[in-house]
Amino acid sequence: MNLNLRRPDTGRSSFALAAAFASCLLLTVPSCRIPKLCCAERGPALPDTYNGVTSAESSAQIGWCEFFADPTLTSLLSESLAGNQELKILTQDIRIANYEIMARKGDYLPFVNIGGSAGLDKSSRFTRNGAVEDQLLVAPGKPFPEPLPNFLLAADVSWEIDIWRKLRNARDAASLRYLGTRDGQNYVVTRLIAEVAEDYYELMALDNRLLALNRTIEIQEQSLETAKALKEGARGTELAVQRFQAEVRKNQSERLIIQQEIVEVENRINFNCGRYPQTVARNSAGYLDLQLHALSLGVPAQLLQNRADIRQAERELQAAGLDVRVARARFYPSLNIRAGVGYEAFNTNYLFMSPESLVYNAVGELVAPVINKKAIRAAYLSANAEQLQRVYEYQRTVLNAYTEVINQVAKVENYGQSIEIKKQQLQALEDSVDTATKLFQNARAEYIDVLLSQRDLQDAKMVLIETKQQQLAAVVNAYQALGGGGNAGTMLVASNTIAPPELRMLPEPGDEPPMIEVLPSTNGPPPGFELLPTPSSAPSEPKESMLSWPIQG
Repeated sequence: MNLNLRRPDTGRSSFALAAAFASCLLLTVPSCRIPKLCCAERGPALPDTYNGVTSAESSAQIGWCEFFADPTLTSLLSESLAGNQELKILTQDIRIANYEIMARKGDYLPFVNIGGSAGLDKSSRFTRNGAVEDQLLVAPGKPFPEPLPNFLLAADVSWEIDIWRKLRNARDAASLRYLGTRDGQNYVVTRLIAEVAEDYYELMALDNRLLALNRTIEIQEQSLETAKALKEGARGTELAVQRFQAEVRKNQSERLIIQQEIVEVENRINFNCGRYPQTVARNSAGYLDLQLHALSLGVPAQLLQNRADIRQAERELQAAGLDVRVARARFYPSLNIRAGVGYEAFNTNYLFMSPESLVYNAVGELVAPVINKKAIRAAYLSANAEQLQRVYEYQRTVLNAYTEVINQVAKVENYGQSIEIKKQQLQALEDSVDTATKLFQNARAEYIDVLLSQRDLQDAKMVLIETKQQQLAAVVNAYQALGGGGNAGTMLVASNTIAPPELRMLPEPGDEPPMIEVLPSTNGPPPGFELLPTPSSAPSEPKESMLSWPIQG
């Protein structure tokens, strides 16, 4: 704070002030041309359909409580949303982004400081100040005290006038990044829901693999006893006994490995729920016939609205456009106003006597860079390069989202058909094992036929269970790829009293980066916590894609 206020020289003429101000205005003309910016390559247009398939509704409109009808699973999902540490970390990221808005908002408002000072000053008699003070009197017959005290109580104001919207654009960029951080948390929510659901169905698959393996061991132990009986009756050999014994031991070893996998998957779920290892409840009966909610694809344009990662990339792109404007404004002059007013006296008895003890000043500065603007040019071009990165990142995010939907939907369809065929294969293998076992018991078939039949049946069961697991995982991932799991349901996010403005993208012709119109928010979020707004997922007119925005300079 500048407390060294002095009464201005009243002899300064208004003509000199006008001349000084006119000289400052000469700085408004930049001394060199602002460099041209690079432009982004147009991305591929978003298709109108998913390989010819569309629907009126999208599964993203369905809340995860409805999509996953299993009460045990929905309970785990609720616990994971409440206890997951990654979401709590992201909540603090949202707080940090909110505080950045507060800081940016303060930059374009006046800075007002108030304070006081007290001191002593003793000048040498053999200096100009000492010699002058020796000849001066405070009052008739009363010299200045020695040493000379000084008391000051004053307030000063400094204010950079945001004539080029440099500071407000920085604030709006911070608001966009705040919204992007919230979208980023929503995307993590969708991934968390998908991961917990996928692990839950994998746990059910492991239970069924363990059940199938136990059944295979029982059958092979019966065959082992049969081989021993045939050997004792001189109708078999020790080789058959040894081969069946080895097969039983192999599957018993495999059972332990599956049990270890169950422990690890359970603990992955526990970790995502933010709790220590414990048994995860589930109902694995009827696993092979389990059917999830039917998928509805909607239209690809809805991805721009439903996918939180796309919305986050869009916010980052908009913020990067504002960063270019902030960097551009540094080429232009900045207008700063500084003023102060207060009371100053060498004795506290005279401190508040007006106008004798009153001091004030006011200064306006209009300053523009003239020489050595390389740092400003570098920052401007760097902001443009980062803007281009955000353009390509947005294009990449949209392309990835569309590809994920196509891959997962095709996987659901193909794996579903594969399961039906594998069920037929399994039935044939079960019949072959039954036939081979009966023939072996009557010494009409070799042990190797029984062994191979049992092995083929076990492999077919395991493949069928794994295929079912992959199909359920594909349904879960398709639901997430469409944007489901983040738009519906309730999620608490820490907030502050700052309400970021609503932002709407506006096209701008010419060589400027994309403009952003800032619309003031009507209602701020309540203090403490708030419910994240649920974007409407109803089919509407397709939103203009930023895949083909030209960014030019």
